[in-house]
Amino acid sequence: MKATEALHDQGQSLWLDNITRDLLMTGTLQRYIGELSVTGLTSNPTIFDHAIKNSSAYDAAIRKKVKEGMSGEDLFFELALEDLTRAADLFRPIWDRTHGVDGWVSLEVSPLLAHDTASTLAAAKALHARAGRPNLLIKIPGTKEGLPAIEESIFAGIPINVTLLFSHEHYLAAADAFLRGIERRVAAGLDPEVGSVASVFISRWDAAVTRKVPEALQNQLGIAVAKRTYKAYRSLLGSPRWQRAFNAGARPQRLLWASTGTKDPTASDILYVRSLAAPFTVNTMPEGTLKALADHGALGGILTADGGDSEEVLARFAAAGIDAGALAAQLQDEGARSFVSSWRELMDVIASKSAVLDRAG
Repeated sequence: MKATEALHDQGQSLWLDNITRDLLMTGTLQRYIGELSVTGLTSNPTIFDHAIKNSSAYDAAIRKKVKEGMSGEDLFFELALEDLTRAADLFRPIWDRTHGVDGWVSLEVSPLLAHDTASTLAAAKALHARAGRPNLLIKIPGTKEGLPAIEESIFAGIPINVTLLFSHEHYLAAADAFLRGIERRVAAGLDPEVGSVASVFISRWDAAVTRKVPEALQNQLGIAVAKRTYKAYRSLLGSPRWQRAFNAGARPQRLLWASTGTKDPTASDILYVRSLAAPFTVNTMPEGTLKALADHGALGGILTADGGDSEEVLARFAAAGIDAGALAAQLQDEGARSFVSSWRELMDVIASKSAVLDRAG
């Protein structure tokens, strides 16, 4: 049995952190579903920037849309929705079979809206309507400004992937926004079953402290933060507040591990996958990590609901001068800025390709 199948059998969903037209056209994504137990996927501006910049697979579609008068963000979202609706259709049997627990794809709103709650909500509604697929999650950053948009989107019945979470405090804030939206739906007599995941980024923690802590602490911070967050997740799932919502017909918001590709070339390429196996969670991994897991993966133990040794490990980082709370805020801010940078690069790629293809006729 492949490690991918074993991990899936232990109750964790494996999602691909990638989408390209080539993956769809060559049947590779379908093969990952059939052979590597992949049950969903995520996307972001960086992924689409690389996909469009490094492939000619989008050229014909770009040329056609330019002639139809499209440009910039409108043209990009048309391309993205073409890819993601095809992917959503591939995952739809899984979504149907699991009654909406699994089988999701994700599309992010423009990161330029990160500090504009009203515009984020409007974009989430518009993109979900344009997609016309029930198994499409709209990604909204779990920033201070994003949280109200997450609550309002859930209240409006739009499935949400809360992204850019870096700590258990970030996670708890995202979960609270989700629950407020669900509770308002219950109070209004609306169906409270709205899908959502909360995406906590892992590897960036270790990349941020690589040269700032003793060798004995290398590549341990992200896993410790994840374990602490998993404890908060399990506690919330058993809390009276969540139980009331579930009793009213709501579906739990699932915890998702994001940024699980190993950035340290001296560490195991499946470090974060092996360390973060847990039922009723999602691990969304880059293509290279997925292949490595299938090729030579060996799973470790299952995360425990009590957080394991996370507090002891985090105490050692604090003793080494790492302020986890301040670093979480820094990482979230840097992540938001990085997505904006990728978005601007993506718009530049769209503009330059559009111009070249239009001139070529």
